[in-house]
Amino acid sequence: MSEHGQERSPVLQLENVVKEYDGNPPVQVLHGIDLTVREGELLAVVGPSGSGKSTLLSLIGTLDRPTSGRIHLEGRDLTDLSDRQVAALRARRIGFVFQQFFLLSGLTAVENVATGLLYTGETVRRRQERAESALRDVGLAHRFDHRPDQLSGGEKQRVAIARALVGQPGLLLADEPTGALDTGAGKGVVDLLLKLNAQGTTVVVITHDRDLAASLPRQVGIQDGRIAFDACTDAPFSWSSAQGGSA
Repeated sequence: MSEHGQERSPVLQLENVVKEYDGNPPVQVLHGIDLTVREGELLAVVGPSGSGKSTLLSLIGTLDRPTSGRIHLEGRDLTDLSDRQVAALRARRIGFVFQQFFLLSGLTAVENVATGLLYTGETVRRRQERAESALRDVGLAHRFDHRPDQLSGGEKQRVAIARALVGQPGLLLADEPTGALDTGAGKGVVDLLLKLNAQGTTVVVITHDRDLAASLPRQVGIQDGRIAFDACTDAPFSWSSAQGGSA
């Protein structure tokens, strides 16, 4: 068993995934991506602007479908599912955190987090209890009744993380989670992700920030729509020496 927990069950598997967009000729953005993320991992998908990270995030998060290849989420082959089934699986099993916080200005922190449970069928009281618990987990027990304009940037991101986690997803996707924060607040968010991972949450961070990536246990590099390196297996990599097809 490696330090990356290779005996653990896969949460996410991409097999020879290709994504292209219509054009004359068609534009291929991802070229045969193979990637496995196992239960309890914490990794960064890192690459420069235009490398294909955003497209990969859309596929990992089931917001888009590959042109070819297969994606498995917790053992389920998404190729065989309808759009409605994929959306239901995404709502239950994937949590999203973005660079922008997307908090509703008229709602308190508790109410914003509880929106992550709107379609679960739970009572208002139970949604509030779970939202309060999620905020405690991210260190915001003292901010339950604060609205977004009463919170710092780091606190807003913590509310967004609590909202992503309140439904207990199998996978947390964080897209540039420190991009809108100053250095101190960004470090606090990274420390929180490390803490959540230590408690068992599987976390994938999408970033162009190589310092952030280097602080995480595993780094997967994307260059020109291909896996350029995986820190589990490859030697140190230099972006300037990267070779590959066009993005």
